[in-house]
This record gives sequence, C-alpha cells and structure tokens, in this order.
Amino acid sequence: MNSAISAHSTKRSSIDRLLRPRSVAIVGASPAPSSFGASVLANLQNAHFDGELYLVNPKRQQIHGRACLPSIDAMPTGVDCAVLAIPRAGVLQAVEACGRNGVGGVIIFSAGFAESGAQGRAEQGELAAIANKHGMIVEGPNCLGMVNFIDGIPLTFVLTPPAPYAGTHGIAVVSQSGAMAAVVGVSLRHRELGVSFSVSTGNEAVSSVEDYVEYLIDEPHTRAILMIVEKFRQPKEFLALAARAHSLGKFIVLLHPGKSSAARASAETHTGAMVGDYQVMRTKVTHADVLMVDTLEELLDVSEMLLRFPSLPRGGAAVLTESGAFKALSLDFCQSVSLALPELSDVTSESLRKVLPDFIPPTNPLDITAQGLVDPDLYRRTLPFILADERFGSLVLGIILTDEPTSGLKFPPIIDAIRELRPSKPVIFAGLDEGAQILPAYIQQLRALGVPFFPTPERAYRALACITSFASRMKREIPSPPNPQLLPTPLWPLV
Repeated sequence: MNSAISAHSTKRSSIDRLLRPRSVAIVGASPAPSSFGASVLANLQNAHFDGELYLVNPKRQQIHGRACLPSIDAMPTGVDCAVLAIPRAGVLQAVEACGRNGVGGVIIFSAGFAESGAQGRAEQGELAAIANKHGMIVEGPNCLGMVNFIDGIPLTFVLTPPAPYAGTHGIAVVSQSGAMAAVVGVSLRHRELGVSFSVSTGNEAVSSVEDYVEYLIDEPHTRAILMIVEKFRQPKEFLALAARAHSLGKFIVLLHPGKSSAARASAETHTGAMVGDYQVMRTKVTHADVLMVDTLEELLDVSEMLLRFPSLPRGGAAVLTESGAFKALSLDFCQSVSLALPELSDVTSESLRKVLPDFIPPTNPLDITAQGLVDPDLYRRTLPFILADERFGSLVLGIILTDEPTSGLKFPPIIDAIRELRPSKPVIFAGLDEGAQILPAYIQQLRALGVPFFPTPERAYRALACITSFASRMKREIPSPPNPQLLPTPLWPLV
C-alpha cells in the first residue's frame, strides 16, 4: 500500500476513535468540583456513557466510588481516547505514555505551547513528534475538547447537560477557538437546531480543522459544517474538501478573522496561527463554494437558513409587510446589502388587485397596512400569488407584533397559510419590534414548517442576501436533503 494512503487511513481511523470512543481515560481525574478532570467525569456520567471509563490519579485510590489507576501505564492497552486534564508540565510525559500504550487519540486542554513563544513552540513540536511516532491523533493543545452529540459523548470541561439526538440533518461545528465553539453552541440550542459534533482544535499540533472536516463530510447526520478558523494549515486540502462537500449536498459556512493587521497578530498569540493574506484566502474559498460570512451573528443566521430552507433561494426576494415606512426602509437596506427586490410580474399584480382592498397598491414590498388585524384572511389570500411569481426566489414576512394579543391575531392565519401552501421557496418571518411578547409556540410552529424566525428584519435581509448571492454564483446545483423540514430536536449546550 502507498505510504501516503496508509498514513491517511491511519489518521482517519484515529480520528474515529477520538470522536467515537468506546473507551475513555481521564488523566488527572479529580473530585474537586472546579477541576477540569471532575468536569469531564461529570459530563460523561450525566450522559450515561456506557463505554469503558478509566480514571488516572496517582494520589487517589478512588473517586466517587470509581477506582483510580496510579498511572497511564497501568491502563489496559488500546484505550480509544485519553483526556489530559493535567498541567502543561506533565503533558509531554503523558503523551509519550499514551503512545506506548496504544491510545488512539489524546485531547489536551493545557495552554502554554505554540501560542506562548519559542519554548512553547519547541515543546509543541516535541508533542507532535511523539504522537506521529506512535500514529496517535491529538486534539489541541489549548482546546476545550469535543462533544459527540450523536452517541452522547461529551469530552470537554464545559458543563454539558444531556439530551437525546433525534435528527438527520444537523450542524457540525469545527472551531480553532474553543470559546467561540461554546458561544455558537448556546445560540444553536436556543434556535432549536440540531448539532452532530463540536470539535475545538486549538493549536493543532497534530490534527487540524481540515482533518475533522474530511471526517464530517462523510458523517450521515451532518448537513452543514460551521467553521471558525484563524488559519488553514492545509489550504489546498481544504479547497478540495470543500468541493467534495458541495458534490455531496453539504454546506460549509466559514467565519475567518483576519481582515485587519491587529486581528492577524491576535490570532498568532491565541492559537499560534500565522495568518496569511485575507483577500486571497476569501477569493479561493469562495470559488470552492464555501459560504463565507463576516460576523458571528451572520454565521448563525446563515446556518439556520441553510438548515431550515426547503431549497436555496434563486433570484430576488419578495417582502410582505404592514408599514409604508418599513417598505421604504426595506428598499434602502436591501440595496445596501445587494438583495434584489424585483417588481411584481403583471400576472401577480393583477391577481393581487382582485384580493386586496382598493387602497392597497400591489407592489414589492407589499404593504398591507393594518388591514391584517381586521381581515386576518388577507395573509392567506395574498401569499399564494407572491410565492407563485417566478421573479422571486424567497419571501420575507416583515410583521409588526406589538404584544401577545396582537401577535395572536396574526400568527395563526400566517402559519395556517404556510402549512396549507407548503411552499417550495424559502419563507422567512421577521418581527419588526424586537422584544414584543409572543408565544414561543408560534415560533416553534414556524420552525417546524421550515420557516426561520428573526427578531429583526435587517438580520434576515443580510443573511438572505448572503445565501442568495452564494446560490447565484455556484457552479452547480447543490442537492436538497430528502426531508429538508425534518429538523433535529434540541440538543445539549454545545462546547
């Protein structure tokens, strides 16, 4: 067998053992509630991890009724994954012991390696050499660990309450920043979006974001891969992986800090990454059909749309709202973000004239004024004609919610119309008055129909513009999932 192919196969097998371990060792296990070792143990116990679990602490015979081993050498050989919850000074020795005992993968929380200067870089180089000598994968150092939500395996020191995973089209998170992975996870959970895996790669001494993307592309529960990356260490490989992901009908959404010189310097001190030319990188990944975003908020908004939409939006957007002023604001804002708002076709215009009151002109955006309050069926009568217009690839509902009684008059007819029409085009609901009291059940019903809910229209417009531009420049159509509206149930807080 070709040596390169053999090495690639070995790395993939090691990543599988790290992300889907059937045996785990916590090196540095401790009963102290504030310790990393105690947090990892609590997470595994709360998740009812049913694999083999080994605790290593030379100073204790047992922790919470579980026996402790005095050293890594006292473990059985061939443990799938060892979590090193120990100070930096003991990491190299522990990695060497794991290697000679056939451990498949190691997760290293400790910082103070390449990001800390010359000595730290030298020690990280030693760490990599040891791991490569034994054919062992390493996640980190300087990372928060990983969570496998599919099998319920949280190998992280961040509290991870258990919950079942029941989805088939989830999001995987791959981030060099552990803190940002945690932040993203809270937001995805709040939006009731399913997460398949979360991996914090840290300094990437042995394994990089490219290795995990390659693994996750073939993961059947993963529809989109959300990435926060300060530097690609294998850029050519990533571009090839992006093309392959696209051919399989999977999305990669990327947030890449580094536009400014200050951000590039920050990345070097954060994860030891030497960041290259931002514009060159952006051009290359965009040509590889990666969907690139500029802010954390946009990363989340775009990812939600991709998972909920029945198809990608092709062409401009239609807007239905209840305010003439907001109609004008929409025209201004959409122009600023390059989201086209085409005029209604003659057929659509004539059809709408027949169902609208005389004082409401058929336009895009369509302002139905406050008429929806006295004639709630107006939403159902207008939506079919707008959705049927081939000039529009999507529809944004910019609705004034005000308070619970008012929103209670508007949500039911809108939800019923969407449920009845089952539109093949994306529909987005955007509330105009953030903070208005509404029943959470309405948002859940919209999401169940594949309609994302946004608290502000500007966020919806910006994310929709990003996805519409992405769809228009793609070299080929991306396949839709078999059941795009069957989304995962809420999962654990992501870490």
